[in-house]
Amino acid sequence: MDRPREPLPTRVQDTPPLPSAYADALDAGLRTLGLELSISARAAIDGHARLLLAWTAAINLTAIRDPAAVALVHVVDSLSAIRVFRERETERSVDLGSGGGYPGLPIAAALPMTRSLLIEPVAKKARFLSVAIAATGMAGSIEAAPVRAEALAADPRHRGQWPAVTARAVAALPELIELAFPLLAPDGYLVAWKRGDLGLELAAADRAMEALGGGSIEIRPVLGPGLENHRLVIATARGRVPAQYPREPAVRKRRPW
Repeated sequence: MDRPREPLPTRVQDTPPLPSAYADALDAGLRTLGLELSISARAAIDGHARLLLAWTAAINLTAIRDPAAVALVHVVDSLSAIRVFRERETERSVDLGSGGGYPGLPIAAALPMTRSLLIEPVAKKARFLSVAIAATGMAGSIEAAPVRAEALAADPRHRGQWPAVTARAVAALPELIELAFPLLAPDGYLVAWKRGDLGLELAAADRAMEALGGGSIEIRPVLGPGLENHRLVIATARGRVPAQYPREPAVRKRRPW
């Protein structure tokens, strides 16, 4: 018979400590970003990484199991958007398809955010997010919700109410625009993490923005060793989104942008 699996840790102190290679990689990335973290922000970000690595063997939160790679590919990549948030004085955001909590949790810890909502429709992943939020002491400003973006956009408490939406490794850019723009307040913006050739995605994104009330796109490189082909795509909403958006997933699949 299979042995019962040990309960997954719910406290940072019950997880293995991070190796020095993690700290070295994160410190190097922070220097490249020109970013200094408070003691509490660094503790929250490190604690989140420890829980992620401890849980991911049982729940597939990330394919990256090396702590130094987590520091670079997850944490530093996520924190590359901090400058955008500070430039626009953003204090509230929604993270779509948050998964293991990147980029939403480290961004919320580093700024800090007054309110951050991490959306993750997969229940076991949303459970991890809730555990990580509580264990790192951020329950007062961050919440995880096991809902779909379409359901959130149909709720008048959220539709057109948020200044920013983030999305990392979730979907193609035009689909992200369709999911994010209905949540955004006027002149709110989506930050999407992208790699590779964006030509086709940008052309489709222009069509999506036109249908969703108009908008503009800015592309910035992600700074960091090993992240040279990573970019931030910042799509700003300019008009009123028609009520029929976002469409259901099956409709989006049949009629993509």
